[in-house]
This record gives sequence, structure tokens and C-alpha cells, in this order.
Amino acid sequence: MQLNLTGHHIDITPPLREYVTSKMSRIQQHFEQISRIHCILTVEKLQHKAEATIDVRGAKVYADATADDMYAAIDSMTDKINRRIRRHKEKQTDHHARDSNKRDI
Repeated sequence: MQLNLTGHHIDITPPLREYVTSKMSRIQQHFEQISRIHCILTVEKLQHKAEATIDVRGAKVYADATADDMYAAIDSMTDKINRRIRRHKEKQTDHHARDSNKRDI
């Protein structure tokens, strides 16, 4: 998993980088086929915004969140991306009963 972290109008400090890395590593527990994560942290006036784009096999999953605190924005964004990754994983599973033994009536 490759993690790219970008800051717009904010310096990415080592504790902030470590926090994002730990949150994004939890996502990999749900879905192992993640190839790249691009996370952008932005500060506009008093609003802190965190957004992430995750490249998985077959799709790109995007989520963003805005809050008064950067850590709260990261938490909210990872919750959203977690739900979207789980939904994408459920869509990937095959729910058709192709191999079931059906009798012709």
C-alpha cells in the first residue's frame, strides 16, 4: 500500500502523518486489494478538510470531511471511506447461485 499525503496551506507534521497512517492502515484490514491512497489535508479559514482517494482493483473510492479540528476531520473521513470500501467489497462478491444443484421440474 502506497500512501501519499499532501497538505494545502498546512504543514504535515510527523504526528499528523503518523495519525493518518494509522487510520489508513485500519482500512487495509477490511480490504486487502488497496494499491494506492492519496490523502489531502486542507485548511481554509477556520475549516479543516480531509479528503482521500483510494485506488482499489476495479474502482476508485473517494471521501471527504470537514470539521473545526484536523483530527476530527480525519476521523470522519476515515469512517466514510471505511463504509464505502465495505460497500465496494460487498459488490465484488458473487451472490448468484451458479453451482447449486437445481432440479428441472
